[in-house]
Amino acid sequence: MISNRSVPADTILPHIAYEDVEAASAWLSNAFGFVERYRYGDPLSGAQMRAGNAWIMLHRVRQERATPKKLGAATQSLTVFIENVEAHYQRAKTAGATIVEELHETVYGELQYAAEDPDGHHWLFSRHARDVSPEQWGAVVAHAADTSG
Repeated sequence: MISNRSVPADTILPHIAYEDVEAASAWLSNAFGFVERYRYGDPLSGAQMRAGNAWIMLHRVRQERATPKKLGAATQSLTVFIENVEAHYQRAKTAGATIVEELHETVYGELQYAAEDPDGHHWLFSRHARDVSPEQWGAVVAHAADTSG
């Protein structure tokens, strides 16, 4: 595989539409701790950001894209694993994020909370709290996970 300095290999890079990329980048940095890696366009039309190993691309809304807030419907949920989810939760609340799910431990062993950004994107921030097999909380495992990388 050819290496590309824009984003690490084997990384999922969701592309998220925002009305104002510059405002979204500032808000995501302040509320969720994302760091802008690069931006492009004049006027600004996109930016790549990361928080630890979580990578995202922000794009300005165009004719074929809209924000969940504009659509009046949820379009996706993005999960980001954060080591200190408790501090992250407090940071998001202090920054004015709309908390849609309070910090709690799930039946599948995650300590998590959910928030919505100003354009209506749903974010879930989580930390592994305890090791629970999928069978223990009621999931049906289709096949063993491939951990070979």
